Formats: sequence, structure tokens, C-alpha cells
Amino acid sequence: MQISEKPVAARLKELVVELRPGVSLSEKTSLGIGGTTDELLLRRFDTIPEVIRLLANEKIPHRFLGGGTNVLIDDGELPWVVLHLPTSQPGMRVEGNAAYVDAAADLGGMVTFCAKHDLGGMEGLIGVPGSVGGALRMNAGAYGTQIGSYVREVELYRAASGEIETVRGNDIRFDYRHTSFAPEDVMLRVKLELPSKPFKEILAGIRVCNEKRRASQPLNQKSAGCIFKNPAGGSAGRLIDELGLKGHRAGDAMVSDRHANFFINAGSASCADMLRLIDDVRQRVHKSFGVDLENEVILWKN
Repeated sequence: MQISEKPVAARLKELVVELRPGVSLSEKTSLGIGGTTDELLLRRFDTIPEVIRLLANEKIPHRFLGGGTNVLIDDGELPWVVLHLPTSQPGMRVEGNAAYVDAAADLGGMVTFCAKHDLGGMEGLIGVPGSVGGALRMNAGAYGTQIGSYVREVELYRAASGEIETVRGNDIRFDYRHTSFAPEDVMLRVKLELPSKPFKEILAGIRVCNEKRRASQPLNQKSAGCIFKNPAGGSAGRLIDELGLKGHRAGDAMVSDRHANFFINAGSASCADMLRLIDDVRQRVHKSFGVDLENEVILWKN
């Protein structure tokens, strides 16, 4: 969607919103897939409610894009604008065992920042790509760690009220790769409570997790992380691997030969390619094992 020529563009500038016309979202996602649209960079949190109301009044559809690491976006010109928080120099500070972090911060950078202040517990998240906000929305986890365990408060734009609110951790439901946040809620900041731990001990744990990840995941290829959630008591990757589907392709979309639950963009894959591959693998798993795999990757279709 193009709004750069509309009267609303001047009002957005007054609200300290930077309008970037014709952005290719393939450059904003870890899969390297996505069509084009105008991007709105939200420079001030306090103007977000008014920005959202303005877009609603002007009947301009919009979606919020975080780190772009767990999303598959449709091809072509997209029918909605994308809202984005600035990612340069996000706020991070520590007070005792509490860490206060902007949602736009890199997840791995936050883990490292806390480690330098002798706050641990999140070592398993060091190699999980994406932003803190995305990790909150999906309750990101790895190697026995889930971010939801440490959340004490989340500041967010609450779509239901149209206002910025602070929600206590106890009032948020954190499940496996799912939370009680509404799809339209925008994460702004989080307060985490972390256990004290010597930096050297945290660093040793980080190294172990990094070694495991390098040995089993296609870190240098374009992917969105795990495509499917693990079924209860099982492993989606193991089921796909048992069918001999590593290297299986649909166009330039391919099942990774390192981890069968990672699907990679092996060249110039389109969203259509990736969807064909996802549907094909899901059907094969269901036919062979009777298991219905559920997407972990978030799909943005026109």
C-alpha cells in the first residue's frame, strides 16, 4: 500500500513518524521473502495511540512488524502499511535483579547485556533470532528456557483499549509458543526478574548452547526458525526427518539438510514456494503418522 502521496502523510510527520515509501519486506525478514509496502517508523511511543487512530479513521490497514524472524509474508504489493519500532540504540538498563528492556532490542543482545550484569537464566535464548518483542509475543524458548518465566511487567499498546498500558506478568498467560496477547497488541518494553549468576558461569552456558545450535541448525541460511510447533510429546523435526524429507524442495524453498523443521530460502524463494512446501510436508506427516502439524511461523497473507 502506498500512502506517501496522501494527505495523511503530513499528519504522520507531525506525530514524529518517519514514512518510508515502497519498502521491500524481503529485506526485513530472515527468510528473505515478502512483498512491498510503505513502512511507518514509530519514533515515539507516546504517539502510537494517535497514529493507530489516524490510520483507522483514514481506513488504512496496517500491521506491526518486529524483528521479522518468525514470519512468512505474501508476495507482490501488499494491501497494508507496516509499522515498525526503531531498532537503533534500544533502551536496556538493570536495577538489582530487574532488567528493563525495549521490545525493539535484539534478543541475543539483551541476554548478553544482562549477563554482563551477572544476571542469568536466559542462556538458552542467546541464539534465538529476533527482537525481545517477538520473543514476548511467542514466549520464545530453547534448551529448557522460556522468556515468559522471567516476565514481571510488559508495557504495550493495547489494541482493545486504544491506549498504552502496563500489564503484570501474572496477568499474562504464557504457553508453549503462545501467549494471551491480542494479535494487534504492540509490545513496547518489558521488565524481567532474573537470578544472580557469575558472568563466567553464564558465559559457559551460552557457549554450550551456541555449540549445540551450530551443530544442528542452518545458521548461515535464510530461515524463519522452526516452521512447525512440536506436537505433544514429540518432535516435528524428527517426524519430517523420518520421512527422508531433508533437501525436499518446492521451487527455491527447501527443507534444511541440517534440521528438518527449518525450511530455508535456497535462492529466490517466493511466499508461494514456501507455502507449497509447508502444505506438502504437513500432508505427508499426517498421512504417515496421523499427526496434524501446527505452524509456528506466522503467515501474513493478502
